[in-house]
Amino acid sequence: VREGPRDRTGEARPVNSAREDLLTRRRAAPPREPHPHPRAPRLTCTEEWRKDSLRPQTWLTPRRVKPQPVVMSEPKAPAPPPGDTYKGWLFKWTNYIKGYQRRWFVLSNGLLSYYRTQAEMGHTCRGTINLATANIVVEDSCNFVISNGGAQTYHLKASSEVERQRWITALELAKAKAVRMQAESDDSGDDCVSSSPLQSGQGSGTRNSEVQSTLRTLGSKVEDLSTCNDLIAKHGSALQRSLSELEGVRLGGDTGDKIRQVTERATLFRITSNAMINACRDFLALAQAHSKRWQKALQAEREQRVRLEETLEQLAKQHNHLERAFQTSSPSGSVSGKGDVSDEDDENEFFDAMEDVPEFITVPADPKYHRSVPVQPRPLPHSCLVRKRRTRIPDKPNYSLNLWSIMKNCIGKELSKIPMPVNFNEPLSMLQRLSEDLEYHELLDKAAKCQNPLEQLCYVAAFSVSSYSTTVHRTGKPFNPLLGETFELDRLHEFGYRSLCEQVSHHPPAAAHHVISKRGWTLRQEITLASKFRGKYLSIMPLGTIHCIFEKSNNHYTWKKVTTTVHNIIVGKLWIDQSGEIDVVNHRTGDRCHLKFAPYSYFSRDVARKVTGVVTDKDGKAHFVLSGTWDEKMEVSRVMQSSRGGGENGTEGKQKTVYQTLRARELWKKNPLPEGAETMYYFSLLALTLNEQEEGVAPTDSRRRPDQRLMEQGHWEEANAEKQRLEEKQRSMRREREREAARAASDNYKAQWFERTEDPTTGEVTHIYMGGYWEAKEQASWDMCPDIF
Repeated sequence: VREGPRDRTGEARPVNSAREDLLTRRRAAPPREPHPHPRAPRLTCTEEWRKDSLRPQTWLTPRRVKPQPVVMSEPKAPAPPPGDTYKGWLFKWTNYIKGYQRRWFVLSNGLLSYYRTQAEMGHTCRGTINLATANIVVEDSCNFVISNGGAQTYHLKASSEVERQRWITALELAKAKAVRMQAESDDSGDDCVSSSPLQSGQGSGTRNSEVQSTLRTLGSKVEDLSTCNDLIAKHGSALQRSLSELEGVRLGGDTGDKIRQVTERATLFRITSNAMINACRDFLALAQAHSKRWQKALQAEREQRVRLEETLEQLAKQHNHLERAFQTSSPSGSVSGKGDVSDEDDENEFFDAMEDVPEFITVPADPKYHRSVPVQPRPLPHSCLVRKRRTRIPDKPNYSLNLWSIMKNCIGKELSKIPMPVNFNEPLSMLQRLSEDLEYHELLDKAAKCQNPLEQLCYVAAFSVSSYSTTVHRTGKPFNPLLGETFELDRLHEFGYRSLCEQVSHHPPAAAHHVISKRGWTLRQEITLASKFRGKYLSIMPLGTIHCIFEKSNNHYTWKKVTTTVHNIIVGKLWIDQSGEIDVVNHRTGDRCHLKFAPYSYFSRDVARKVTGVVTDKDGKAHFVLSGTWDEKMEVSRVMQSSRGGGENGTEGKQKTVYQTLRARELWKKNPLPEGAETMYYFSLLALTLNEQEEGVAPTDSRRRPDQRLMEQGHWEEANAEKQRLEEKQRSMRREREREAARAASDNYKAQWFERTEDPTTGEVTHIYMGGYWEAKEQASWDMCPDIF
C-alpha cells in the first residue's frame, strides 16, 4: 500500500490497486499547489535545449514491476512519430464536478493544443499553450502540470508512468526548440539589418550567406553537444547518487520507491545519451560533407592564385620590354607645351563599355602606338601669393523654418519672383557664384600652352565640367543681385586674371561676366536663369552661351550649361543633380567635344554623377575619350583606332562605336574642401574669399551689400529686414525708370560696364564688356555708379 494523491479534504488517500485508482479518478481534484510524492523528489524540466535536432531516436522507459532486486530489464518504448509533432491521449483536469476528462493532445511547433476528440483537429481547438514561456512540473508518477505564469495552467495525468515520461521528454524537447527559435529570430533581425548594406554583389552575397549558414549550423551542433554534455553530467550524477543510496537501503518498504527513482533517472540518462549520440552523428556527417566542398574550394583558390601570379609575371616582362623599346626609340615629333595631355605611361589599360553611354566602347590599343607618344613635363604649381586670404567665415546658425508654408503658394512662379527669406540663402550673390567658375582656372592656363587644338579642346571641356564641382553640397540659394550690382575678382598678381560681373537685367534676371588673363585667354558669358518650382523639386535652366578665346591660336570655343535640379524641396534632405548635354565647339577648326551628364537613377548600377564625352575633329573622327564625374575628376584617353560594332544580341539595332585607346590620364581633380566646411555652407577655399572685404572696389560691389553681410555674420533677422528694404528700394527705382521709359517711348536702362550688342560668332544678342572699370578703379573714380544699397 502506498500513499496516493490527496483528496478534497487535504488528506492522503491510499491506493491499493489500479482498479480503485480508476474508480476514484473522476472524483479526485488536483491540489492548488503541487504536492510532491513523499518518496519521489520533484523533477523540474526547465533546462534550455538549444536545438530542435536533439530528438532521441530510441525512447527507453522502465516497466512497472513489483519491488524486487531485479530492476534493470527495460523494454524499448515506441519511438515518437518523425518530425516535430507528438500526439496522444491525456487526462486533463476540468473542474471539481467532472474531475479529469480524456482529451486528445497535439504537440507541434512549440505549441501544446488539445481537443475533445481526434475529429475536432480540423476545425475546433479547445486550448493552446506556448511552451517557450511555460513551466513544466512533475507532481507524481502520472501527474504533471504545465503553466505559463498564471494565465494558463493545465493539470494533466497520463495513463501510466511510462506514458508520462514520454510526454515529459517530448515537452522538454519542444520547449528547448521554441526557446531557441525565439532567440534566433531576435538575433537574425539584427544580423540582417547590419549585414545587408555590406553585400557588394549577388555572387559574393550568395557565397557569404552560404558560408554563414554553414557556420551557424555547425555552431548550433556544437551547442547541442554542449547541452547534451551538461544534461548527461546532471543525470549521471543523479543516477550515481540514487545507486549509492540503493546500496545502503535495507530490503523493506523503501526498496520499491528507491528502485523506481533509480529507474526514472536511468531512463533520463539513457534518453540524454541517445540524444548525445544522434547529435554527434549529425555533426560528424555535416562536417564531413562541408569538408569536401571546402577542400575543393581551397584547391580552386590555389590554382587561381598560381594563374594570377603567372599573369602578373608576364605583364611585368611586357612592361620591361616596352620600357626598353621606348628608351631606345627616337621620338618622331617635337615635345609640345606643358599642357599636353598625351599619354606618359607605357602600360595599357582596359575600359569596359558604359551602360548609360551606349554610343561607344573603349578597349586597349595595340602596344605599337605607345612608341610614338612623347613624355610631357607637368606644370609646376603657381605659389606666388601676394596676399593672405581668409580661410574661415562665421559658422552657419542653426535656424529652422517651414519651407512648405512659404512655397505652397508659389508653385509655377518664377523663382526670381518668390519672396524668399535668407534662411534658404547662402551669404553669396549670384554674381559671386558665377565667378566661382574660375575655381580651376589653371585648366585654361594649360590649354593656352597647347599647340594641338584637339588637346586644347580636352582642357576646355574639363573646365566646363569643373564649374559644377562646387555645387554638389551647396543647397543654399544665392542672393538675387540688384540691378546694376557688380562684383570684381582681381587675382592678377596671384593667378594672372581679372574678373568682372554685372547684373545687366532684372526681369528676366541676367548677369554678364568678363575675365581677362595675362596668360593668353579670355572668358565671357551672359547667363539668364529660367527657374521653375515643381512642388517636389526645383529646376534651374541656365540660358546663354559661354565664350573662351585664346589669343595665340585664335581658337574660339563656345558651350552652354546643363540643367541643375534640387530634389526633396518639401520632404527629406536636399540634394543636387546635374543632367543634360554640352557641346564644346571650336569655331575656327570645327572640332567638337560632346559631353553627356547622366542623371541620377536609383536603379542604375553605374557610378553616380557620371560624365562621358568624345572629342572629334570637323570630319567626325574621334581623337580623345573623356570620362569621370562632375563632382570628383575627369580623365582623358587618346583614341588610336575606332570601328563600328554590331547590333545588340546580333540583331539590327543601334550600333556602338568601339574605340581603341591608350591608358587614361587624369585631366582634372577636385580640390578638397577646407576643414569644417559643413558649418560654413560647404564653401570651397575660393568661395570663402569671395565676400571678404576689400578696399577700392566699386560702391555697387556685392561685398558692400548689407543684407548679405549681416547673414554672413549670423544676424539673420536683421538680414531679412534689410533684404526687404533693398527689394522695395529696387521696385521704386524700377517704377521710376518705367515712367521715364514711357515718356521716351523706349527702355532707357543701360548697363554701366557692358554694352548690349550682337555677337559676331553666334549671332546672339548679348552684353560684351566695353572697358573702363579697371581704369576707374585705379583712379578711384566711381561717380558714375548708381546708389543701389
